[in-house]
Amino acid sequence: MVENVRKAIQIDQHMPDSLTTSMVDDVFLILMSCCERAISTLSANSVLAILCGAMNLLSNEFQEALQHKLREPNLGAKLFLDGVGVQKAGTEIATSLNNMDVSCEFVLKLRRKIEKQCAEAFPAPSDRAKIESCLSELGETSTGFKQALNAGMKQLVSTVTPRIRPVLDFVGAVSYELSEAEYAENEVNDPWVQKLLHAVERYATWLQPPMTSSNYDSFVHLIIDFIVKRLELIMMQRKFSQLGGLQLDRDARALVSHFSGMTQRTVRDKFSRLTQMAFILNLEKVSEILDFWGENAGSVSWRLTPAEVKRVLRLRVGFKPEAIDALIL
Repeated sequence: MVENVRKAIQIDQHMPDSLTTSMVDDVFLILMSCCERAISTLSANSVLAILCGAMNLLSNEFQEALQHKLREPNLGAKLFLDGVGVQKAGTEIATSLNNMDVSCEFVLKLRRKIEKQCAEAFPAPSDRAKIESCLSELGETSTGFKQALNAGMKQLVSTVTPRIRPVLDFVGAVSYELSEAEYAENEVNDPWVQKLLHAVERYATWLQPPMTSSNYDSFVHLIIDFIVKRLELIMMQRKFSQLGGLQLDRDARALVSHFSGMTQRTVRDKFSRLTQMAFILNLEKVSEILDFWGENAGSVSWRLTPAEVKRVLRLRVGFKPEAIDALIL
């Protein structure tokens, strides 16, 4: 088993029209075959020995092979050349992440298959208990792969976000103290949202084809997390007219609409703090917040703390600080 797994890792290659490399299928086929042979001996000790060996291989040599590509220095320089994604490097990195993603699933499938076969082959409770304990540990290797996958995904995202950040920094110079004429002009000539979405399209979407759908969803959501966190910081430093609050709501809706089309998972909740900020900034008067707070919240699940609500209210031009301070939230 050990030599066969090592051989599968050694001859690993990317197969045409496949999102993973050959070693993922090969290694798990080898492990399943060895486990089935051990079960056929009807010896619980043989099964335990094979399972222990399988866990060691998966947790050490196989996981090391999975992470190899992601440990290359200066990943960003390999992925982008003169601001353009390098397809070969992108495919290699995406495939490495796919290997981890699929391996997480394969570990759990392996466990379920062995569990089912052992339930039939070993009726003795003592044997079943030992095997079940070992299978539980086998299942935990999936957690290790998932952690490695998350770390690798964050590393990939860290090569993309610096290329998006200049557009976000530009948002800090955009005025939200808008007159009716300026608000109308923004509807025709969007100040920054389309620039940001263009940057995301340029630096992120080219990685969709070589990724598994779950990995691409995670990738997009991590980018959204970066964008939202940065936007919240920027908006907390701006001043807003009431129309500026409407503009922020329009901007947030445009972002939600676009990103909803990029991922199969919901994105609306990630923008909820921004949309709630926009809602507050669009109030007619300070005390109006009480109509939507506490027992009056209705279906609204506030993501902003009372202190943050007051901080947002202070961003509105014309709202008196003493009225905000007097609020009891």
